[in-house]
Amino acid sequence: METLTGCGSYRVVVRRDPGESRYAASRLSPERRAADLARMHTEKFDVLVIGAGVTGVGAALDAASRGLSVALVEARDFASGTSSRSSKLIHGGLRYLEQLEFPLVYEALRERGLLLTRLAPHLVRPVPFLVPLTERVWQRAYYGAGVALYDTMASVLGYGRGIPWHKHLTRRAARRRFPSLREDQLIGAIKYYDGQVDDARFVATMARTAASLGAAVATSTRVVEVLRDAREVVGVRVRDMESGETFDVAARTVIAATGVWSDDISELLGTAGRGLRVRASKGIHLVVPRAAISGDDGLILRTEKSVLFVIPWGGHWIIGTTDTDWQLDRAHPAASGRDIAYLLDHVNAVLDRPIRLSDIEGVYAGLRPLLSGESDETSKLSREHAVVEPMLGLMLVAGGKYTTYRVMAADVVDKAASRLPGTPPSRTDDLPLLGADGFEQMWSNRADLARRHGVPVGVLEHLLERYGSLSLDVLGLTADYPGPVEGAPEYLAAEVAYAALAEGALHLDDVLTRRTRISIETVHRGVESAPHVAQIMASVLGWSPEKLTNEITHYVARVEAERESQRMPDDQTADAARLGAPDVRGYAPEPAR
Repeated sequence: METLTGCGSYRVVVRRDPGESRYAASRLSPERRAADLARMHTEKFDVLVIGAGVTGVGAALDAASRGLSVALVEARDFASGTSSRSSKLIHGGLRYLEQLEFPLVYEALRERGLLLTRLAPHLVRPVPFLVPLTERVWQRAYYGAGVALYDTMASVLGYGRGIPWHKHLTRRAARRRFPSLREDQLIGAIKYYDGQVDDARFVATMARTAASLGAAVATSTRVVEVLRDAREVVGVRVRDMESGETFDVAARTVIAATGVWSDDISELLGTAGRGLRVRASKGIHLVVPRAAISGDDGLILRTEKSVLFVIPWGGHWIIGTTDTDWQLDRAHPAASGRDIAYLLDHVNAVLDRPIRLSDIEGVYAGLRPLLSGESDETSKLSREHAVVEPMLGLMLVAGGKYTTYRVMAADVVDKAASRLPGTPPSRTDDLPLLGADGFEQMWSNRADLARRHGVPVGVLEHLLERYGSLSLDVLGLTADYPGPVEGAPEYLAAEVAYAALAEGALHLDDVLTRRTRISIETVHRGVESAPHVAQIMASVLGWSPEKLTNEITHYVARVEAERESQRMPDDQTADAARLGAPDVRGYAPEPAR
């Protein structure tokens, strides 16, 4: 059934079953996955999107909000690649001002403002940073001018709302904000703000928003062939990694938002060299407990290659990142001992108490898809994006940065829309994600809400910052799934059930690594939580005892392989160690009972 729904100042066509509310239509349950797969078997879609990172899911949402019929397929999980392994920042790119990339900064500041105030205020929030100053005159003038221009651009353009203006701090004031800074490493600082996001949760929420507008969404569906009719792409052949079934999905246009896998699509078509040239740049991050560093604000530091962030993250700090060329396994990039030592050396140079290896709770590595240029240094490759059509009916999009995903999505759907007459322009700049509507009122009344639902205010704040106005849906599951997750008391057991019931989680790794961040926020990296989380998921997804055991075994092996890789001296040995653990995705029929 097609209905009209209001989204800000406009209306869009929504395809959903009669009597089904938007929130019900957004639930990515096991039943919804089966229904969407059935649609993919029979329906010819206007747009089929390959890849469920932030750009691919953004494209699916953009197309669905224009009233187009949309299918989204993904070989693994939402944000399982680059989009769950970022610095967790929504930022204008302060350092790009130094490179005179004014259009890129303008675009990113606009998107930052939209996300903070209109599109996802429940998921994106301001975070303060200090720029430490070590020289008395020129640094304050130079960096101060850059930060002032940064804030001025945001304010003049009308997208500075929700972000406080920068401040110049004396040495004493800077030390009050960040006592762990060594006194001999600063004569003052400049405080400014950017945005912070749980990148994986953002993508999952956006996928649900696309589903609420009628998109057919299925993870664990790997594209094995691009289908052509003469010189035109007409769909893809997909393998369901859960059942082993292979089937064709027909589409009028196909969008590949596959990041560092962009070259693979060209190879499937036999058009290598005619698409986008993308290089992978590895960035690693360390997670340490909040108690390891005394400070209220984040830090942004210059290194010889790029910048180094020390970012507050709830009860933790995130330290990153590196920027090195990577040509090994792209699904599971490995952090080596050399990478970890690089970050520790640079951050310890400014701290009064050094971070030790024993302080590290988690380590994660991701690959940035950078458009190739003439430079051999990945840090100098373009962060702008490109859209190409190497074959009729197939659009490739790559490059860019997390913050500007919406612009990339709109650009590639515009390209697809040129083949679909009558398609309206993008309106996602006025389409809040699920959980945004009503969030601010609930946040203002959180003490009363917490009292009414019999939970501490801190628990409700935790839920509101992860689910927004959908938080009450999670609280509704606490009677059946009471208490916190074993080994990770920051998370509720109900959140695990909700991940499987409504957020498309199919495997233990999906919950421990992306729906929650237990895998990087605990010293045991989720191993102690795995049995409890698996039991909850089994009750929702109907796992057999054999399946439950297999999920735990795979997860523990993955953690051990990652720990081993982080002890290796270089990329080659780290990659070999990480590949010692098999991927849990891949059809393996359960034994007959």
